[in-house]
Amino acid sequence: MTRRTERRDGRTGRGVPNRMLALALTTTLGLVVGGVEASSADAASVCAGRPAKTVKFSTGELRVYRTRDYACATAVAAKPGKRRRMSVQIQARGGRPVVDSGSFTQQAGPVTVHALNRCVRASGTVSGKTGTTAWILC
Repeated sequence: MTRRTERRDGRTGRGVPNRMLALALTTTLGLVVGGVEASSADAASVCAGRPAKTVKFSTGELRVYRTRDYACATAVAAKPGKRRRMSVQIQARGGRPVVDSGSFTQQAGPVTVHALNRCVRASGTVSGKTGTTAWILC
């Protein structure tokens, strides 16, 4: 016997919701038609949310993203390839900074902080060159 459930909108149904099925089909169709290969500019971000700020510097760029509750940052190398020293840091006002540093080929991060109703500042370093923001998202 199949169990039916009532959803918040009053309709009954079972199985996979239509939105999930549509997303799966769209993704599959996109891979078949567009191919699997994508350039770094077309690649999906590792941070959730919409882009809030991008700071370019000579060896890369700092990217800050925002959702309603969180802020996320990554430091991306301008020329990915060989391992080099990279770090990214993000701090919500009144909180401690969250840091990811090490030897990476393409990017440092993502680092995320809870930033609901709080300003944040971020910095990213690639091969000794740094990009920073002031307090943003206030």
